[in-house]
Amino acid sequence: MSIDPANSKSDLAAFILRITSGAAFLAHGWLKVSVFTIPGTVGFFESLGLPGFFAYLTILAELGGGLALILGVAVRAVSIPLIAILLGSVWAHSGFGWTFSNEGGGWEFPLFWAVVQGVILLLGARAYALRLPVLDRSLGKFA
Repeated sequence: MSIDPANSKSDLAAFILRITSGAAFLAHGWLKVSVFTIPGTVGFFESLGLPGFFAYLTILAELGGGLALILGVAVRAVSIPLIAILLGSVWAHSGFGWTFSNEGGGWEFPLFWAVVQGVILLLGARAYALRLPVLDRSLGKFA
């Protein structure tokens, strides 16, 4: 059995992209829990006119999704809600202009990460991922 160097590099690139995205989601989820606090995050979501329970869903998706991305488990399935969260962040930052260095943060950074997560959705877990056969069978192409 030979290893195609092109596939090997592609798999490594997908792995690095998946790990960095997962780490960013874990960091943002943990920030909402440990710094902003859960009640503070709920209050912020409500100040945007969103239902407070969206904050809980966001925290759960960021922490669980971040971990799933790092492990390579259900990558396509978790990418869908993570993209939705990032598009919600684009909406939340839309009034602050394009550049993220603007006061309040612009929408360029969340849009960039939404595109990155879309690429991860298309790539899937690829190599260097934890394989759970039960999950792979039940999720099919979304594993």
